[in-house]
Amino acid sequence: MRQGDKGECAYIIEEGQVEILIKSPGGVTQSVGTRGAGALIGEMAIVDDAPRVATVKALLDCKMLEITRDDYAQRLKTSDPVIQMITQVILTRYRDTLTRSDILRESLTYPPPEALERNFTAQTDIVESVKIGNEFKEALENNALELYYQPIVDLKSGKVSGFEALMRWTHPVHGFISPGVFIPIIEKNGMIVEASKWALREACSALKRIESQVKSDKPLYMSVNFSSHDFTQENFVTNVLETIKTTKVNPQQIKLEITERLLIQEPDCAKAALTACKDAGIGIFIDDFGTGYSSLSYLYYFPIDTLKIDQSFIRAMQREDRSRELVKSIIGLGKSLNLCIVAEGVETLEEAVILRDMGCDTVQGFYLARPLPEKDVIQTLNHWDGQKKLSA
Repeated sequence: MRQGDKGECAYIIEEGQVEILIKSPGGVTQSVGTRGAGALIGEMAIVDDAPRVATVKALLDCKMLEITRDDYAQRLKTSDPVIQMITQVILTRYRDTLTRSDILRESLTYPPPEALERNFTAQTDIVESVKIGNEFKEALENNALELYYQPIVDLKSGKVSGFEALMRWTHPVHGFISPGVFIPIIEKNGMIVEASKWALREACSALKRIESQVKSDKPLYMSVNFSSHDFTQENFVTNVLETIKTTKVNPQQIKLEITERLLIQEPDCAKAALTACKDAGIGIFIDDFGTGYSSLSYLYYFPIDTLKIDQSFIRAMQREDRSRELVKSIIGLGKSLNLCIVAEGVETLEEAVILRDMGCDTVQGFYLARPLPEKDVIQTLNHWDGQKKLSA
């Protein structure tokens, strides 16, 4: 490659050696180093449309692996926004350093790096994402988060069997921030691990307090959501078991709620961790069943005991025969494998009745109860009449 030419590719040197040469405006060529096997050359050309800043000359016969601009652009597009911005800014500053050197000064023109950096930032939601991530960390450290608990109701008895713990964040300035906004952000920045630890600890403690203030003919359970990041932690199982022991909750009253995506992304980590938790008496819920990869093999491979049917199927059940048949099939599949079934997003009596007739075990949704803070859960359960709601 030659200095000043337009470049479309970068290369990884597999074999051989090259020398990097830069020619000054006065015509003097200076060697600035050599590169051998494993080195990357020509990378600036796939970041922007500026010309090559150096000439690369083979000192030995070379074998190269090509990386095109389109290939790089596609990979960058699908990467984390933080990685996108930092990568582009670093390479922009590197080019700026080169063009400001004595060798290249006035020989190459290029837009001011400050303008390019602002452009990179403006093209993504990275600033807002980082801001939310930092403020969430502060909220977690200052105990400014809260869990809400949505009752899960037995369709035969109308009684509450347990709850799903749901994280809530009320920002001091912006008010309620949807989990759909902050959960993906803290999954990307890694804060989800500490958030999950807090949620499990708080949910276990809340379960003890709720049970001490309500009447129930059998122990209630608490379902807590976990992400694939949690399962990659070496001490995940230890933390879960220690939390349950410290809060003096029966392990059989705690359910780990995970998604199909987690099982596909981290199958080995998930298998080992879930088996250890199952052996300790903890239940395993699969959330949003049917919306992921839906590989039925994992129902055999992983120690799952409960399927949660995604609310999108429940909502479409009354107007689409295919959705109704799909729900019926999931319930039948679960029963044949001795799995319990929870239907999510039940918003009408008609939906609850259809599900009961299909043999569904339990449901949760706005028709029966919205997610509630702890004090409201206690009040609601002390005046609970689920059988009336299911026969209205």
